[in-house]
Amino acid sequence: MMGDADALQRILAEMDVSRETTERLKAYVDLLLKWTKRINLIGKGTTAEIWDRHILDSTQLWPLRPPHARIWLDMGSGGGLPGVVIAILAAEQARDLDLTLMESDLRKSVFLQTVARELGLAYRVVTERIENAAPVKADVVSARALAPLGTLLAWTERHRAQNGTALLLKGRRYQDELTEARALWHVEPEVIQSRSDPSGVILRIGDFRRV
Repeated sequence: MMGDADALQRILAEMDVSRETTERLKAYVDLLLKWTKRINLIGKGTTAEIWDRHILDSTQLWPLRPPHARIWLDMGSGGGLPGVVIAILAAEQARDLDLTLMESDLRKSVFLQTVARELGLAYRVVTERIENAAPVKADVVSARALAPLGTLLAWTERHRAQNGTALLLKGRRYQDELTEARALWHVEPEVIQSRSDPSGVILRIGDFRRV
């Protein structure tokens, strides 16, 4: 589709990636579309917009990572958004990144392991509930379309390293979620406008603590 081609070209121009990375992104999209026919990895109504709606949405986290980041946890990875996309970018630009994709659904975990094997990506898949898994001590904790902000902060608190950063993709209700979260947390996120969704934002959160 022309829209997909345009979105792909924008991603490549912005990220300055190699041909190998481009081919991995295309191969990942092919796998995502193939498996979505069997299990619910992305909304069926979003497949026609997969590059803008999902891939571009995920790539925009990469340049927001702290320069010292060595350990990254993607919580509730599902179909690998943003975790697999981060792994594809890291394979070219940060090969020493220690990346964990945490997903409690066994079928989705199998998909994530299949992608890693077929695309030659180095990440760990943990098939366990986030609140029960052993702390990862991550420099970056990411999540997309997963849970309300207050819950995400509790999970981030469990798994982040000291001075770790959360990168959380949120939709149009983020202000309401922030108000609700502040009943339990002292938190002042940096709000970054999404480039893939006019109503979406990325919340970049450093210091936060319980009320």
